[in-house]
Amino acid sequence: MIFKLVGDGRPYPEHGLSNREWAQIPPRQVRLDTLITTKAVLDLHSLLAKDSTFYGDLFPHVVQWNGDLYLEDGLHRALRAALHQRSVLHARVLELAH
Repeated sequence: MIFKLVGDGRPYPEHGLSNREWAQIPPRQVRLDTLITTKAVLDLHSLLAKDSTFYGDLFPHVVQWNGDLYLEDGLHRALRAALHQRSVLHARVLELAH
């Protein structure tokens, strides 16, 4: 099992963070098997593109809410890590209050 759960949607409240605000959160290590995805579908072009992170954040965005970690952005990065047999990745984690 790569992820804790494959979800489809964001169960947590809207946080409204901009890309600039996400960039202020220092990355930390997160185990892949603790993540719940917020997307059930992945575009293979995104996964296989060599420059897929060129225009975006280098680190996935994770929202911690009610004790769970939701992978909001960066599914293709997480899957690449899994394909390279890594069990952790560096991500920016936003902790939302209940």
